[in-house]
Amino acid sequence: MSAAEGVAPAFIAPGATLGVLGGGQLARMFAHAAQRSGYAVAVLDPDPASPAGRIAEEHLRTAYLDREGLARLADVSAAITTEFENVPAAALETLAARRPVAPAARTVAICQDRFLEKVAFVACGVPCAPHASIESQGDAAMVDAKLLPGILKTARLGYDGKGQHRVADRDGLAVAFGALGGVACVLEKQLTLVAEISVVVARDDRGTMVELPVQENLHRDGILAVTRVPAQGVAAAAQGRAIALARRVAESIGYVGVLCVEFFVLADGTLVANEMAPRPHNSGHYSIDACDLSQFDLQVRTLTGAPLVAPRLHSAAVMLNLLGELWLREGGAAVEPDWRRVLALAGAHLHLYGKREARPGRKMGHLTFTAAAAAAAQVQARSAAAILGIEGF
Repeated sequence: MSAAEGVAPAFIAPGATLGVLGGGQLARMFAHAAQRSGYAVAVLDPDPASPAGRIAEEHLRTAYLDREGLARLADVSAAITTEFENVPAAALETLAARRPVAPAARTVAICQDRFLEKVAFVACGVPCAPHASIESQGDAAMVDAKLLPGILKTARLGYDGKGQHRVADRDGLAVAFGALGGVACVLEKQLTLVAEISVVVARDDRGTMVELPVQENLHRDGILAVTRVPAQGVAAAAQGRAIALARRVAESIGYVGVLCVEFFVLADGTLVANEMAPRPHNSGHYSIDACDLSQFDLQVRTLTGAPLVAPRLHSAAVMLNLLGELWLREGGAAVEPDWRRVLALAGAHLHLYGKREARPGRKMGHLTFTAAAAAAAQVQARSAAAILGIEGF
């Protein structure tokens, strides 16, 4: 396929430079994986202190739509990817005119809009929560009462629980819509969940697909807190269905790259798709330490046309997300966590993202515990949570 179609051509051998839009932790871990395999990395990100820019062979400090920056990225890169879904689709389209880009702009655009995500799920027969588009106070006033109580979410630019309000009735919906600025929103019926899981799928331009094991996730305040693999609280049949549904989504939209699909598990075992991310996902970070191929290795392979081999889980794992609160313990002053005690625990793998400022809710790193058995990994993760003061684990 041609570069203009936005997918990788024949194999791009090590020694080439791979480009990435965005310079956060996902780009940093992509860069580590690419560099281990012999590739150089060029990052385009306006932040001079971006985590990925600081380790890349070249850091282009320009805006995402800067013509000169995009031209330079295309000049030096054999193929280009993105680390987050909110990069302007126009930037991907510009780059795809000159170089292979994966994922393509049209698939990223679907993931940028919650309503388009729902349309994509419905189109390929993947169940999702009952929902409605809310674009005006008139829509809020006329919404079907069967959707209440519900969760009102901004259609665009919402992540980690941002841009969301729980609403009990139409009056509350009107207030929440106003509080969110009157921007286009999606109202989702509130469901009773027993678990949250996710599936990371990698698909290449030939349609070959592989996936990581199903991940069981715990969120707090809309932000991922804990991931467990193997998923302990979800039946094997439900896990198999989740994999099949995630593959169906990737196939349906012609996705090339690494895609994460999140699911809610209801009391009767029904799966409901929540959202998808056109990139490696926070819940898949454990794969760096617990699998023989990580989600970032898969991202490199889908971008370069390398063979996709199914990852093998060689260790059970529990991953803890490390947020900025851990550094802000005493009256807001920054205090480094006691990593020495944490690293004394068997199976500890600490990953810090190189961010210079800790803020509440900011993802500063993750901590993965691996063990031969899930229970052993869980015990060590609990010990680490106690040392770090992570509550409610």
